[in-house]
Amino acid sequence: MPALLDGPRLAPASGGEAKQLVIFLHGYGADGNDLIGLGREWAPLLPDTAFVSPDAPETIPGYFGGRQWFSLSTRSEREWEEGVLSAEPALAAFIEDEARKAGLPLSKVALVGFSQGTMMALQTGLRLPEPVAGIVAFSGHLAGATRLESEIKAKPPVLLLHGSADEVIPVAAIHLARETLAAVGVPVQWQIRPGLGHGIDGQGLLAAGRFLRACFGLD
Repeated sequence: MPALLDGPRLAPASGGEAKQLVIFLHGYGADGNDLIGLGREWAPLLPDTAFVSPDAPETIPGYFGGRQWFSLSTRSEREWEEGVLSAEPALAAFIEDEARKAGLPLSKVALVGFSQGTMMALQTGLRLPEPVAGIVAFSGHLAGATRLESEIKAKPPVLLLHGSADEVIPVAAIHLARETLAAVGVPVQWQIRPGLGHGIDGQGLLAAGRFLRACFGLD
């Protein structure tokens, strides 16, 4: 049985019922609190959107308070591929359950990942039974790219953002992802942030917010 996930939440800024839902997927060593604040930044663009940022299912031994979607030791392609496969069932169940509880179709749900969370967003969001509204992928990597053509079930629009000076996941990862996604018919946009390391900057945040508005049909 998949692990049960939960984490911090933000209700729509409008005070009404949620018309859309954004699910944040944090990076290695963080938890749900790391990204939930982005929901406040996007509230002017997405006033009727609820946000949830689940804690990854595993704690990291010796890493106080940090969590992981899957273990990292070698940081190899094989480890990433096996890791996303192992963590996918719990995340897929969470996404579908959150949509059901909010009374929303998957077409009104978006995934926003950072780093390891981006790996999970791309792995899971492209294999759900129906497409989500969109996927925002900050500073991540498309794990198991060679498997995608045979496994893809849904083709939501994807926005890839990466810092040119990323010291954790080299910027070359964005090119692998955009080429692989485009080759299987996924609508993909991409943006390299000059001089940015492994993080999210203001311009990337704004681009992502505008992308989500468009994905939700708000423009």
